[in-house]
Amino acid sequence: MKFLDNIPLSMAVIASLTLGLAPFVPQPHVVEKLGMLFAGDLTQMIDIGDLLMHGAPWLVLFAKLLIPGSNKE
Repeated sequence: MKFLDNIPLSMAVIASLTLGLAPFVPQPHVVEKLGMLFAGDLTQMIDIGDLLMHGAPWLVLFAKLLIPGSNKE
């Protein structure tokens, strides 16, 4: 995947730790939204958008780590 090759691994890590976990208090949004998803309470469009926004950096990071050849620096 060409677009993953263009994203530095360090940038994926930084994005995951900042945007992926923001806001940090009282708990990260991604943790809250995943809890809502597993409980079946993720029904509002704002919550679904939040999950997508805060989960995207994690998906990119996992893809870079799991797809061979995509994390060459």
